[in-house]
Amino acid sequence: MRRAQYVDRSRNDDRAVGEMTFVLECPNCGPRDVYEFKYQGEVTTRPTGSPTQRELSDYVYFRANVAGVQREWWCHRTGCGQWFLAERDTRTNTVLETRIPAPGGAGPE
Repeated sequence: MRRAQYVDRSRNDDRAVGEMTFVLECPNCGPRDVYEFKYQGEVTTRPTGSPTQRELSDYVYFRANVAGVQREWWCHRTGCGQWFLAERDTRTNTVLETRIPAPGGAGPE
């Protein structure tokens, strides 16, 4: 687990100033600064069968936005380009796990 640190990029050194950024571990490339990645959002469950307009709207527009641990989609955009899942505590930006999802989806919630 890594704790978030804010690095003032206007200075020429890497002294931590506060707690805003964090390190995310790419399953292929290893630990990298979060600025190398694209956050795509929390893992959601697609409605099955013939969903109502309300169910579709909820799926597309609404998120749980939990204050705590949630599963999220990330892409290593400036590295290998791999899409992967991360479990992250949104209160502290502590990353608990990163993994490449099994073929066919993100798996059980």
